[in-house]
Amino acid sequence: MSEDKQDEQKEGRKPSTFSIVGSILSGAFGVQSSRNRERDFKHGRLRNYIITAIIFVGLFIAGVVTVVQVVLKQAG
Repeated sequence: MSEDKQDEQKEGRKPSTFSIVGSILSGAFGVQSSRNRERDFKHGRLRNYIITAIIFVGLFIAGVVTVVQVVLKQAG
């Protein structure tokens, strides 16, 4: 099967969990490609992206708080 047909089939499907996580991470760092953005808006469900983004933000904040606490503990 040619690449064009494979791309057409992939674009017609809803994004996988891995694709959603990748889109959230790419969007957080500002490097999301326009092709993936279009796929997300055409075939993705908003609820899935919101839930994934909330989890990402929570983990990010927890990571920052943990690093700050470790640094402050080391500083005495």
